[in-house]
Amino acid sequence: MSKLEEQLHKKILILDGAMGTMLQDFKFSEEDFRGKRFTDWPVSVKGNNDLLSLTQPEAIEEIHRKFFAAGADIVETNTFSATTIAMADYEMQELVDELNYESAKIAKKVALELTAQNPDKPRFVAGAMGPTNKTASMSPDVNDPGFRAISFNELRKAYKQQARALIKGGVDILLVETVFDTLNAKAALFAIDELKEELQLDIPIMVSGTITDASGRTLSGQTAEAFLISVSHIPLLSIGFNCALGAKQLTPHLEVLNRFASSGVSAYPNAGLPNAFGEYDQDAQEMASQVKEYLEKGLVNILGGCCGTTPEHIAEISKLAEQYEPRKLHEPDYSTVL
Repeated sequence: MSKLEEQLHKKILILDGAMGTMLQDFKFSEEDFRGKRFTDWPVSVKGNNDLLSLTQPEAIEEIHRKFFAAGADIVETNTFSATTIAMADYEMQELVDELNYESAKIAKKVALELTAQNPDKPRFVAGAMGPTNKTASMSPDVNDPGFRAISFNELRKAYKQQARALIKGGVDILLVETVFDTLNAKAALFAIDELKEELQLDIPIMVSGTITDASGRTLSGQTAEAFLISVSHIPLLSIGFNCALGAKQLTPHLEVLNRFASSGVSAYPNAGLPNAFGEYDQDAQEMASQVKEYLEKGLVNILGGCCGTTPEHIAEISKLAEQYEPRKLHEPDYSTVL
């Protein structure tokens, strides 16, 4: 059993909060995003947060440090959009290897440093693999439902390139996250599977979907149960949900996963629902009081925060989680699911 799995059986592992929320506090300008290296880049790069791993690495390191200091066991790399598909918006496809490798190195450096200071609390790095800005199972054109903006194979290639660079940079886990289209996630999982075989490496995988609204379904139309079943062919460290909903709204979907999942279950909701300006008002205490329900019901093994969550939110959640046992890992009592 790896050190990570050991920890997963022992306690509720704490994941970090929102990278984007933290970066907004720096109020970086277009010039800051460009740094010295990209002063003459032909298109605007403001908003390309992944690029900051190259142009403002100290800020990224500081954010990882703050989340670890707040109690996180796992931080995510600053690579949510670091695929050739998403980077095409900034004409930066050729930087993908470097973006993932450098982001992983920054996070790993901090994790190793803090683990050395306190070996009883090992720190881990999850390579964040976001959903891209394209969808493989739906048409972006209402007048042409058969059209697809991207193919499974294109996604597989892009994810494989990203995963390879993240592994090279030293991540401990690969996290396929904010899944709104399960076919995209399956392309990522297929790519990781290929890579594991090529590299003769067994790296743990976390998958986190997103329920987009009150319908209780992902954007591509799956319920929590269907989503779980359709990725269950891959051995996972955990499956769960993040983003889109606040902690309260996520509870029923976590209950479904708890019933059927043989892996760990993860949850990192937003700090409530966004207000009219797209901002998140829920403070750390309020969010922790809502997350408490997961803990009382024994629903989770990994717990953190998504949009709007800061080190303060993670500190409150971490303090609370210490008082509870993790969800018991068990093999569900069925043989076939469809």
